Amino acid sequence: MIRMKFSRTNEISPEMDGREVRIGGWLQDSRNLGGIIFGILRDRYGTVQITVRKKEKPELAKMLAETPRESVLSVIGKIVKSDKTPRGLEIIPSEIRVESVAQSPLPLGVIDKVGAELDTRLNNRYLDLRKPDVAKIFEIKSEVLFAIRSYLRSMGFIEVQTPKIGAAGAEGGATLFKVDYFGREAYLAQSPQLYKQNLMAAGFDKVFEIGPAFRAEASDTVRHLAEFTSLDIEMSFIESSEDVMDVAQGITYEAMKHLKERCQTLLDSLGVSIDLPRLPFRRIPYAEAIELANSEGASIKPGEDLGTEGEKALGIAVKKNYDEELYFITEFPTELKRSTFYAMRRDDNPEITTYFDMDFRGQEIVSGGQREHRLPRLLAQMKENNLDPARFGFYIEAFKYGMPPHGGFGYGIERFIQKLLGLQNIREAILYPRDRLRLTP
Repeated sequence: MIRMKFSRTNEISPEMDGREVRIGGWLQDSRNLGGIIFGILRDRYGTVQITVRKKEKPELAKMLAETPRESVLSVIGKIVKSDKTPRGLEIIPSEIRVESVAQSPLPLGVIDKVGAELDTRLNNRYLDLRKPDVAKIFEIKSEVLFAIRSYLRSMGFIEVQTPKIGAAGAEGGATLFKVDYFGREAYLAQSPQLYKQNLMAAGFDKVFEIGPAFRAEASDTVRHLAEFTSLDIEMSFIESSEDVMDVAQGITYEAMKHLKERCQTLLDSLGVSIDLPRLPFRRIPYAEAIELANSEGASIKPGEDLGTEGEKALGIAVKKNYDEELYFITEFPTELKRSTFYAMRRDDNPEITTYFDMDFRGQEIVSGGQREHRLPRLLAQMKENNLDPARFGFYIEAFKYGMPPHGGFGYGIERFIQKLLGLQNIREAILYPRDRLRLTP
């Protein structure tokens, strides 16, 4: 038997008229029009019509007509030009093999016009992901991660992988997932914070990691996940947090530029338009951010966190006043960031930190700043948070033997995708979401 390679639907064209191909995919639909059976075969790249005339291939016609929707087929046949199909071609099969029969009825329709509830979709995620518009979200996400990696590598960053199980958490508190580690108490990583700072002492001056992070937050909102994809960077020998903000805005700009230049067809199919943001992104001091948010109906007092509603109001105000959707919030009061024990405070005003948030369309997607690299001050800030330095042994040791000035940030990939594509719920931006109520699939 001659081995024939499978072709994808995007690899065939009317110009291949008369050529024999082998196609595999899911039977999206079939129609019986008397003497002709039409089948629509779908793969990740698109669809192609399979046409069988009963008089010529009665067995194949019967097989195609009786095969349930979403069964997996492999088809060998000839490409024939046709002005009656959307693609300008059809496949006339010489062989059809049913690789897997789908049960009927389906728990979730793939081409049904009536939308299903999000919980139903997530419970049947493997079917939900067959929908072209859903699959395209993750094609976009893949392209974003590719662009981010390319940009950071061009800037001299190296990609690292750090442990996701540790003896202490970077943020501490109730948002830690506790696990039994061979009889010892351990935690899932909230972020790679402790390790990426440790690498600064090792001389790895520019590092980034893209990986899972875990937060045991009871929040059941459209923007929170218990497990999410975090982009973390850390860089040494910085002058101020401005150096770090430049990288955050550079990553974002380059990702959007990549999509606009290389993925326009994909964006068009989702009805998404990207306007490249102006550089540099606006820096809005915390005090001004409160005024702007309050001008749009928020009621935030000085020293209070903006919160979800405040962030939304600020996004509206920034868009209205400056026609911008990406911006930094800077000069946070120390009291607001006190629990972030490694945050550097300004030397000229210790009541203000060097920390920042970056918001996109009224939602925080990045948080970071300059770290405190001076051990006495770091220990004092840990004491303020009732943290025992002994529990952070390897972390503290690194500050004793030469720690350069450094800073970094954490960047929520799913939050960026959610806002970029206008998704209603962040769970749509991750393959298999984990939240307060969902542990499967």
